[in-house]
Amino acid sequence: MKLLLWHWGRRGAGPQMLISLARALAPMAELRLSISAQSDLLAETQALGLPMDAVPTYGSALGFVTGLARIPALRRHLVAQAQGCDAVISVMTHLWTPLLAPALAAAGIRYIPIIHDANPHPGDPGALWGWRFRRELSAAQLAVVLSESVEGAVQAARPGLPTARMTLGAHLDLPPPPATPAPPRPAGAPLRLLMFGRLRAYKGLDLLRDALRLLPPNAISLRVVGDGPAEALAPGLAAMPGVSIENRWVAEADIPGLIAQADALVLPYREASQSGVIPIAHAMGVPVVAMPAGGLSEQVSHGQDGLLAEAITAEALAAALRMLLAPQALALLAAGAKARGAAMADWHEQASLLRRLAASPQPPKAPDP
Repeated sequence: MKLLLWHWGRRGAGPQMLISLARALAPMAELRLSISAQSDLLAETQALGLPMDAVPTYGSALGFVTGLARIPALRRHLVAQAQGCDAVISVMTHLWTPLLAPALAAAGIRYIPIIHDANPHPGDPGALWGWRFRRELSAAQLAVVLSESVEGAVQAARPGLPTARMTLGAHLDLPPPPATPAPPRPAGAPLRLLMFGRLRAYKGLDLLRDALRLLPPNAISLRVVGDGPAEALAPGLAAMPGVSIENRWVAEADIPGLIAQADALVLPYREASQSGVIPIAHAMGVPVVAMPAGGLSEQVSHGQDGLLAEAITAEALAAALRMLLAPQALALLAAGAKARGAAMADWHEQASLLRRLAASPQPPKAPDP
């Protein structure tokens, strides 16, 4: 079995997911990698010791535009690297993916994309999203999805295209405990909540602010860490007692330590496909409080490893947080999160699924939408 893992993104979940899948797939298949030469995890990917092609992509909007002239050459380059492979697996879509993937199909090379999002998140760039999405699906022989909601959208966009569901694992290699672990929370001290990730309107920071106002004073402290305009998204949040906001990008290697300092992770999202942060939290034994948005309901088992609000409102989120404040609730949920997260950092199941899909009989090509 010969496979090419492909992702040309520079930062975020994609490069880390490629590394996690590559480690798990390497014992099962003859593996090649195609990554961006500008990847933040270039050295870590090289350290895998696998045949790898580091393709110069871009590091700015200007670089994206000027780089479009190289697309024909990049198509030929990718097809040449994929020759002899049983399948090319796209770990996560990239702005250039829809421009290159059809060349694989035209060359008779099996293309299997892992689809993270079927629609742009509110506030994210969405230019030509529908065209790009349909074009990538048109090149696929089957698609891998990470949540039921995305699966439905894929099937609506490309009727007849076979899909397979894959559980999203913790896309980080968990480091050993920090030399100075976070001290345990003193009895009666506020519950330590963490909201982490890119700060966008759909992430519901304002809903979290309003929920905190409905809780007893000094019951909860909140740490918000992420890149984005926090004050514009939730005016007045920074001035609330017990709230700290750190507007910064967090390196992949620092994420586990950040989560380990929290008693619980909170995701007040209005909309979501799924979250890559939830598996990491579970792998760290940290429960999650989330809105019932998209695939989040599939990732959090209410009352076992976290809590789901009954609705996407500040009042419902406050009610879920009150449940977290009940005696012994946090300890029980943390134990459940640890149990569920035991397998989250092991990508063997995901790698086995991808290998089976690549080895399965090639289905007839579904008609283009």
